[in-house]
This record gives sequence, C-alpha cells and structure tokens, in this order.
Amino acid sequence: MAQREITDFNGIVMLRKDYRERDMLVKILTDRFGKKMFFIRGARKRGFRLAAAILPFTHGTFVGDVRTDGLSFVNTAKEYRQWQSISQDITLNAYATYILSLIDAAFPDGQPLEGWYEQTLLALRYIDDGFDPKIITNIMEVQLLRIFGVAPHLESCVVCQRNDLPFDYSQSYGGLLCQQHWQLDRYRFHASARAIYLLRLFSVLDLHKLNSITVKPATKKELRQMLDLIYQDSVGLSLKSKHFIDEMANWDDLLKP
Repeated sequence: MAQREITDFNGIVMLRKDYRERDMLVKILTDRFGKKMFFIRGARKRGFRLAAAILPFTHGTFVGDVRTDGLSFVNTAKEYRQWQSISQDITLNAYATYILSLIDAAFPDGQPLEGWYEQTLLALRYIDDGFDPKIITNIMEVQLLRIFGVAPHLESCVVCQRNDLPFDYSQSYGGLLCQQHWQLDRYRFHASARAIYLLRLFSVLDLHKLNSITVKPATKKELRQMLDLIYQDSVGLSLKSKHFIDEMANWDDLLKP
C-alpha cells in the first residue's frame, strides 16, 4: 500500500518538464527520500508563487506531500536560492547538469542516497564558487563508480598487491598494474605518475576537506581519457549531458589559433 507523508525536506532541483497545459513535473534530489518526481499544479501560469523555487539549480527547504508510489507534491518552499554562476555560465551549467545526470543514472528513484545528497550539494557549491568544474566532476565520477558496481582497484597492483612501485592503469585488469607487471597489458593507459596519483586521490578524497586543487591541462586530459574509457567499457552510460561537454571541448579546439 502506498504511503504518504506531509513533511519538510531539503532538495536540489534536478530537472523539470512541462505537463499538460499549465502544470509541470519537477524532479528533486532530496536529502531524505532520494530522487522524487513532484507534480506542480499551475507552475506554468504567469505569476506562479513558486516559480523561482523550482528553477533548475535551485536548492533549499521544501514542504510537500511525499508519496512512496507515483507522483509527490510540493506545497511550498521555505528557504531556497539558485546557484547563480552555474545558471549564467554555459560551461559551469554543462558540468553541473552532467553531475546531476550521473546521480540520476546511479540511483533508482525513491532510494535513500546514503550521503550522496550532501556530496552532490558540495560538488555543485564548489563549482558555483569557482573551483575547476572539470576536477570536481572527475572526483564525482571516480567515487560514483562504486555505486555503479565497477570501482577499479586503485589501492595497489591488482596482480601482486605491491604499492611501492610506479603504477599504470589497465582497463583489462580492472585497476592498477605496478611496473613489474606492465608487460601483462600492452594496451595499458601509459598514464603519467601525476594522473595516476590524482585518480587514486579522487577515489578516497573527502570533499568536505577540499581547499584548493590545481591540475595542469595535460593531466586533466589524461584523467578525462581514463574516465571516459572506464565509463564507456564498464558502466556503459551514454548521457546527453556528457556528449554536450565533449562537443564543448571540440569548440575549444576549433577556437584555438
């Protein structure tokens, strides 16, 4: 039997779409109930009182009728604000959208997020505050691999468990190979020591403790290529938001003198 609860909850507006003539469906990432789809009656009418509260990239405290099955309902919003930098910058918007798309793909609707609400909130806050969106996104990608069930072995060499030799990443072996076993995979990534270090760091990094991080463009490119390989071969995701980021990278290349 479906259950319902009229209660307060914190949430991040993930996406919304028009529904019928004047209404709207809004997906909100909540701190208590996971992702939920909310029916907002009259949301498309001029002067709708909650118009600002249900804009994309808005976060705050909502009051709603939350149901275990079917659509839930938002009654009002108490405190909320929109991430302005993300909303106004196409690049920041693209990375924030991709992070929310990854969360959407990783968790079924209605499943509690076990800390991932706060993780997502922090990631978007960092991007809005000026942290490198590529690196924040990489951190989320690496840590979400565990949720997708394909986390690579990054603690030591997958063959001998040594961790005192240079490493490289092997997709075939599902993790790191130490220098003594590089010959086992001729197609290993041939990554730089810095890229491997950051890949390992990102897998265990507590976002709460992140103060600043600077990564050279060449290392960013290596990280992007490694994570693309893992996500394509192991996760099998094909997200429109990721394709858009890839297209933006092509724009950058075309604009270079």
